[in-house]
Amino acid sequence: MKARNILKLSTLATVLAGVFMAAGAHAGLVKVDGSSTVYPITEAVAEEFQKAVRGKTKVTVGISGTGGGFKKFCRGETDISNASRPILKKEMEDCKKAGISYIELPVAFDALTVVVNKSNDWANELTVAELKKMYEPAAQGKINNWNQIRDSFPNQPLKLGSPGADSGTFDYFTEAVVGKSKSSRGDFLASEDDNVLVQFVQRDKSALAYFGLAYYEENKDKLKAVAIKADEKSPAVLPSVQATNNGSYQPLSRPIFIYVNAKSVDNPEVKSFVEFFMKHGGKLSKEVGYVDLPANAYALALKNLQTKKTGTGFGGVAEVGVSVEELLQREGKH
Repeated sequence: MKARNILKLSTLATVLAGVFMAAGAHAGLVKVDGSSTVYPITEAVAEEFQKAVRGKTKVTVGISGTGGGFKKFCRGETDISNASRPILKKEMEDCKKAGISYIELPVAFDALTVVVNKSNDWANELTVAELKKMYEPAAQGKINNWNQIRDSFPNQPLKLGSPGADSGTFDYFTEAVVGKSKSSRGDFLASEDDNVLVQFVQRDKSALAYFGLAYYEENKDKLKAVAIKADEKSPAVLPSVQATNNGSYQPLSRPIFIYVNAKSVDNPEVKSFVEFFMKHGGKLSKEVGYVDLPANAYALALKNLQTKKTGTGFGGVAEVGVSVEELLQREGKH
């Protein structure tokens, strides 16, 4: 009798396991990874999308930096790569070797924000040249105090933070400020997690770091944003949605993207998620502190998705100062 009951239980367990496996197979999975800057937008879209489809599709969103995300994407490990800069030549080559073509979709504009401690009462504004003096490779081991940046600044240690080398934000900042992508001193706190940089600056009066506007907006009660002057003659401009939209916050405004594996678009769950992204991403990007693109930009992106228009509107190199209008022209052509 006991053996028969055990057999029945075993049969029931097998049936239940089959049911759960079938349910798991039915639930679609969309894999996203990449930029920590784009993460808040994609995560917000993923949450709304999963509510809309009532759990029929699961969207996972990782943070490994733009470069780290492209490594996974070009190995075919993800469906979508979040990127805070356009794809680079080496990444284009890696994807081509793996037979992966992609659809480049701009999702918003970001204002890269330089932040200091709330108690810092001297660095209300900085020029791009002063930022270069802080971060350029020649500064390593030599520029260690605030008064070395400007005579009127106090004789206090200069402690710097930055996104890590896999970050598109690091690539863009070094291109815009130092003049060459990835060209930087190495003696600073580096992290792909922007929250680590927030805590670093919050704890130390002498600290300075930079990251996307959304992370500043989320933590503006803990940090102070620095106004940026493109040069000595230019006005100091604080990062904001308005300053990014009107083009006055330069050179630290930039478009941000998602890249979609063209083969993944054949998966109805992936296609449905990206279509949802293009229809609702503008509104959600504003809610999390980014600058939404014009409505016609999302309409064009949706068209490019539906027609599987692959490639990039950029030449595989970091570029500074691309406007919304120029971005649209490029995305319409490639």
